[in-house]
Amino acid sequence: MASRRRVHWVFWLLGAIAVALALWVIFGQHGRKPTPPKSVPVTVAAAKTQDLAISLTTLGAAQAWTSDQIFSQVSGKLVRVNFSEGANVRAGQVLAEVDPAPYQAALMQAEGALKRDQAILAGAQTDLARYALLNAKDSIARQTYEDELATVKQDEGLVELDQGTVKSARVNLGWTRIVSPISGRAGVRLVDPGNLVSAGGSQSSVPSTAASINASAAPTSANGASTSGAGGSAIVTVNQIQPMAVTFTVPQGEFQRLVDLTFGFRTALPVKATSQESGAPLGDGELRIADNHVDPSTGTVELKARFPNLGDKLWPGQFVNVELTLQTLRNVITVPTTAINRGPSGTFVFVIGANRHVSMLPVKVSWTQGDQSVVSSGLTSGQTVVTDGQMTLKNGSLIRVVRMSEGGS
Repeated sequence: MASRRRVHWVFWLLGAIAVALALWVIFGQHGRKPTPPKSVPVTVAAAKTQDLAISLTTLGAAQAWTSDQIFSQVSGKLVRVNFSEGANVRAGQVLAEVDPAPYQAALMQAEGALKRDQAILAGAQTDLARYALLNAKDSIARQTYEDELATVKQDEGLVELDQGTVKSARVNLGWTRIVSPISGRAGVRLVDPGNLVSAGGSQSSVPSTAASINASAAPTSANGASTSGAGGSAIVTVNQIQPMAVTFTVPQGEFQRLVDLTFGFRTALPVKATSQESGAPLGDGELRIADNHVDPSTGTVELKARFPNLGDKLWPGQFVNVELTLQTLRNVITVPTTAINRGPSGTFVFVIGANRHVSMLPVKVSWTQGDQSVVSSGLTSGQTVVTDGQMTLKNGSLIRVVRMSEGGS
């Protein structure tokens, strides 16, 4: 009897506990406060109105605006070199001198022959005048007068021939002083005094390393023939580096656009050059020159920009990055390109409202330039958009701003 009473008490106790738990579950949950939604950390930026330059970026090569290989125009021994390697030279400056003695002697001979033939001509002209007077009086045969007239003309021809020989000798003597045709910077001297030079190139018994390199790397013409002398190297190469040229190519499709923008290259387009290694600016120039054909092997057109290069930052043979500004869009609304999202219905951005909730706003992008996108409709200047962290966002999500980025960063 006692054991049955204890079992009843156990069942009553368990039932009371179950009822208490049920009441706590029912009434206790209604008293708890709901957990607030978690905010999503994002980076944002403000849409702004600005002028945006539309540019084309490509690889270019710097080259001397004018490059001249200096050869002797007469043969002889090089007796003097009047420039310092790597120094600036000016147009008309004497760079080197060939032994002038043979050419001075040739000039003296030509001048002597001229004087002799001028004296012979003067005597013949005197005889002709006398014969003309006698011929008028029929005192001599007509044939004698005509023979003397022919002699005078022959002597006049000899004098003109002598005058040409004198001029040629003077020209050759002048060419013994080798002058720079342009202002620029002299390269490494390729011929030392004492060597023989000629119009075909220098003749050195022991070619220098620089001369050998220069000969092997000599520029070639369009048909592949070397432009260095057939018999040796030039004395020196002078490169004009102020101004400098930067050449680069553009696809033929972009080239037609350039033709339209520049009215057939009558209007210059601004060009910037930057270092490939560091990105440092190397100068500003302008594009005015385009090649006269499309390269059929690449479908590109070569362009040539002119840079003042006042700081000598550009150097012949240097590879650079080229930024060609095609046009400038005025007063357009721009956002960082990372703010633009693409969905089934097109492009959109997440715009932040006053209560830190985002909404998906459809936009139309008319142009993308680097890290900037031009929004032609759907967005107004000053609205704040999400640029990073939008992968987990949806319409109405709560956000937390962790960084306010500038328009292009």
